[in-house]
Amino acid sequence: MRPILEVARALDLDPAHLEPFGHWKAKLSLAAFTGKPARGRLVLVSAVTPTPAGEGKTTTSVGLAQGLAKIGVRSVVALREPSLGPVFGMKGGGAGGGASEVVPVTDVNLHFNGDFHAISSAHNLLAALVDNHLHFGSPSGLEARRVTWKRVVDMNDRSLRDIIVGLGGRTEGVPRQAGFDITAASEVMAILCLATSVADLKARLARIVVGYRKDGTPVTAQDMGAVGAMAALLRDAIKPNLVQTTEGVPALLHGGPFANIAHGTNSIMATQAALALADLVVTEAGFAFDLGGEKFFDINCGYAGFAPACTVLVATLRALKMHGGVPLAEVGKPDTAAMLRGCANLEKHLENVKRFGQSAIVAINHFPTDTDAEIAALQAHCKALGVEAIVSRSFSEGGRGCVALAEAVRDLAARTTPGYTPVYAWDQPIESKIAAIATTIYGARGVEYTADARKDLAQLEKAGFGKLPVCMAKTQYSFSDDATRLGRPTDFTITVRRIELAAGAGFVVPITGEILRMPGLPKEPNASRFDLSDDGEILQRD
Repeated sequence: MRPILEVARALDLDPAHLEPFGHWKAKLSLAAFTGKPARGRLVLVSAVTPTPAGEGKTTTSVGLAQGLAKIGVRSVVALREPSLGPVFGMKGGGAGGGASEVVPVTDVNLHFNGDFHAISSAHNLLAALVDNHLHFGSPSGLEARRVTWKRVVDMNDRSLRDIIVGLGGRTEGVPRQAGFDITAASEVMAILCLATSVADLKARLARIVVGYRKDGTPVTAQDMGAVGAMAALLRDAIKPNLVQTTEGVPALLHGGPFANIAHGTNSIMATQAALALADLVVTEAGFAFDLGGEKFFDINCGYAGFAPACTVLVATLRALKMHGGVPLAEVGKPDTAAMLRGCANLEKHLENVKRFGQSAIVAINHFPTDTDAEIAALQAHCKALGVEAIVSRSFSEGGRGCVALAEAVRDLAARTTPGYTPVYAWDQPIESKIAAIATTIYGARGVEYTADARKDLAQLEKAGFGKLPVCMAKTQYSFSDDATRLGRPTDFTITVRRIELAAGAGFVVPITGEILRMPGLPKEPNASRFDLSDDGEILQRD
């Protein structure tokens, strides 16, 4: 690893704008990029519908940035920070892998510069103020049964989804039903990632709706007197983090919303900083393009004014074989026919990329079990679709294994005018926006609403929140809201169970199918692989 000051010098950063966290990490002061014009172009990385282990978007993003550096392009990779939920759950760390990681890996995966803890603290401070407000008679008129603000923790813990608070007697608060979400789903997380300045951060915090009065009017964080203290807790968290890849390429990591239950993109400010410092900026949108990609364009770009020059769609043979009907335990075995059947999933994602007006390149994230015949068949299939498919060996070879991909991305970005066409207009009714996403991006025949969802819809429209964009909460494992429907399902409907409001973040969240905003741990959590040596080194067993 290079000392972080050396990494900063490669970007011509003024040392006065750097706040080091030891030798290998730092935060950027907002003055380092505020008001500076973009010098670079943006490249979005997304993926096909993934297997439970993921398809290597972060590894590919890091490898692509390293490949760009190999061919002489001044590049930066802008990514989300990992959540402890997946780190200790099923997927493991979120820093890439092999020869294409963000380092120091352990620091990035655990407690990284304290941002998640600051977000959890700010969120839970507001929750404490809400219950304190109720305890002292609710002068705002907030009804205890209409409080919508939960608590958060950065951990998968299904037992906290639904809880009762305020038990123990008259002095212990007002008893009511409550619950926890994971920090990655916190509205404060979304606010931090969508804010463009401290002033914007505070304005968004003020608009958070914590519940409703008897007459249905909303009560906000501003009403709780919470904004100043919450902003103070986020003083350092709002600043983007500078680290590096395994090959010393600068990496900006900031924010960590999931794409299945939030908007799934790193902070606007980190991307702004990267665009001011580099010629090509590689960023990723969480999970598959139907989730992270759609939200990147319809929410993130709408607030930030970003317009990517092109989109890289990551595919793996194992995912395509799974979508072609091969059991997950057997996707490492050669099966060209199944892989080609699974290309229906890839084709739909490519159609969606084109729907946004984007040019695409397919990055085939290489695994040791891939055969030359399968790769050739996939490349030929993509060529017939008018899309170039390039093998990426980011895990095994780092930047050297991504040179061909980097050259193709550089050339496509250079000859493309950045821009995109949103799927819906923000001023459409909420129901119309949900239908546009479901029918156009997912391929559903329509949308159904439960009675609770209809009630939420009416309340949101009546309260004046109908012109906000939509952030769908949906399984990442299918275009549908049923995780078992793989490939490119047809003749299905999307069922909206509830619609939650994130007024501060600036979107509404339709919750579909069985998706949950607080995940649970698997039967054998990844946490069992961690240990601490006698000399203080964090260890992870394979």
